[in-house]
Amino acid sequence: MLTHHRPNDHVFYRNPTKYYPEADYGEGIYIVDTAGKRYIDGCSGAVVVSIGHGSEKVKKAMLEQADRVAFTHGSQFTTKAAMDLAGKLVDMAPAGLEWVYFLSGGSEAIETAVKMARQYQVDRGAPMKYKVISRWSSYHGNTLGALALSGHTGRRKYYQPLIQHTPHIAPAYCYRCPFGLEPESCALECAEELEKAILYEGPDSVSAFIAEPVVGATAGAVVPKDGYFQRIREICDHYDLLLIVDEVMTGVGRTGRNFGVDHWSISPDLLVCAKGLASGYSPLFCVMASEPIHKAIREGNGAFIHGHTYSQNPLSCAVSLAVLETIEENNLVRRSAEMGEYLLERLGRLYKLPIVGDIRGLGLFAGVEFVRDRESKSPFPPQYTLSNRITKQAFENGLIVYPGSGGADGVNGDHILLAPPFIIDHEQIDELVTVLERSISQVSSQFAQEGLL
Repeated sequence: MLTHHRPNDHVFYRNPTKYYPEADYGEGIYIVDTAGKRYIDGCSGAVVVSIGHGSEKVKKAMLEQADRVAFTHGSQFTTKAAMDLAGKLVDMAPAGLEWVYFLSGGSEAIETAVKMARQYQVDRGAPMKYKVISRWSSYHGNTLGALALSGHTGRRKYYQPLIQHTPHIAPAYCYRCPFGLEPESCALECAEELEKAILYEGPDSVSAFIAEPVVGATAGAVVPKDGYFQRIREICDHYDLLLIVDEVMTGVGRTGRNFGVDHWSISPDLLVCAKGLASGYSPLFCVMASEPIHKAIREGNGAFIHGHTYSQNPLSCAVSLAVLETIEENNLVRRSAEMGEYLLERLGRLYKLPIVGDIRGLGLFAGVEFVRDRESKSPFPPQYTLSNRITKQAFENGLIVYPGSGGADGVNGDHILLAPPFIIDHEQIDELVTVLERSISQVSSQFAQEGLL
């Protein structure tokens, strides 16, 4: 295992006790540190780098925009980069999403969507509608508002006194069905929970429902049963709620479609798109809104009472436009679907390892869940920090994966996410899975030696 001492520089790192090697450069699906060690970026950082590292096209677009103007404030100017990018996103998005509000952070974008939903309700004459229902085993961001919507106990516990109460419902988590049912015979009880929550809270008080199309960080690429989101859309329409989809991780090709909800042919009222939008080359996020929302605000107050300094940043918009053009020119959404099928097929060999309980995903967005006992699906105790140990071992072996915990009940449960860049090929997937299998085996052996299995 890694034995380096903690950093002694002046950066306040996310984990001040952890050693961080210094990244030197990125190339394709790899990151190379200053010691010359090469790592497979098996999770695209944090499910971000869709087109790979080192794009010359993006670099050129960045320099060209910087030569013109790098910053304008959204309250003073528009730019060609922002207008062109908005047009391209509308063309790619589910039907009905016609307006794009640009931002610079994912949690910021989630809270923007919630505030946009609230102002829509007020401006259309329904000021009593303010509650937003979300799900347990979900993650919507780290700011207090986004954390209130999230359903992950571990991320919430330190800040619970600061978090506003919001209603939550059970997740669509077939491997650990909250109702003890099987997907082949269930009646979408997890979707029907939304109607129950609306009735408990009072339909006149509920503004919106928010959900990830495929749950990412908190449960590891959990894909809902077909029909789930269609039923959610019906319930929202019946009770006059807005449907907000959080595509921070799934947006722009990650699941093998432009957006995650495209798998179920529904259109949300608000869509939050983030990480893959600029592939990590610049911080850029957005909220896409339907015409009724835009109309209510422009004909009501006349202005959206909200804004951030780097909203609509022209440099970031130019970078994102180059990223989307790269995706389009190289058919990378289709490639994500095709390579994703191959990734899931190759990951199937991990089932020979007794601690692997479930493997799932869509496109190049896959999760591996670990269990202490496969038959009962009992998780490892959280103090074993299994997912972190596997992640550290994989990192030492030259593979970066995204760890997660608490998926089973908010506290227990371990998984990892795999989300490599769309440009990955068959040989590189084979390499990724080989390193991952070796890493899991090494940690399993360590656990056996420590008497933890």
